[in-house]
Amino acid sequence: MYFNINLLCLMLGFFLANILSTLPAQTGDWNIISGGIIATCNEIISKFIYKNKYIQKIVTINFINNIKIGILYGLFVDAFKLGS
Repeated sequence: MYFNINLLCLMLGFFLANILSTLPAQTGDWNIISGGIIATCNEIISKFIYKNKYIQKIVTINFINNIKIGILYGLFVDAFKLGS
């Protein structure tokens, strides 16, 4: 059961990365800025999660981590699409 939810969270993060990186980039000059903002927010969330030792034991933290992995994966895929 947890594998299905983890996979769903990963795909949700990938979908969110596609939405967040393509909506502001409609004009073509916000690609780098939107990617930087998404990566910065991702790192701030990681800072708050891993700062407290007791929060790491909660099961939902795994789901949040899978969403963050999906977001970073989506940004890499968008970068490869823009580079080709």
